[in-house]
Amino acid sequence: MHVTSPIPHKRARIEIIPLIDIMFFLLASFMMVSLSQVHMKGIKVNLPTGSSGETQSKRDYISVSVDKDGHYFFDKDEVNADDLQARLLKVHQSDPEAKVFVRGDRDTVHGNVVHLLDMLRSAGFYKISFEIKSEALKGVPGSGT
Repeated sequence: MHVTSPIPHKRARIEIIPLIDIMFFLLASFMMVSLSQVHMKGIKVNLPTGSSGETQSKRDYISVSVDKDGHYFFDKDEVNADDLQARLLKVHQSDPEAKVFVRGDRDTVHGNVVHLLDMLRSAGFYKISFEIKSEALKGVPGSGT
């Protein structure tokens, strides 16, 4: 004999609308985090500030730095002037359209930055950008440019 239950039998359902909301939230969160990450290739220097600075894309670029003591850095490697010139020539031969970002310490002598610019020009680079700290981002922690 088959006895039926007075409680109606319902099939289990999985509601996907809340799952879709969660997935969109996670997607948006991961996109915002990945866009806010900055890959720093240069050494930490005390950059000067400027009011007319623009944020530029830093993909496939060369970072050349000079600190307050006049030491030169190619990306994060400290090099002397002759080694820096050789590296710049090698990079220019492999990619003549490479972007160059100059990071000059605010407290360095003006002649050090001019000498670095002269080395870049003699290697063949003419598209050179100077990194500065933007006054708009001055109070924001973690803002480097």
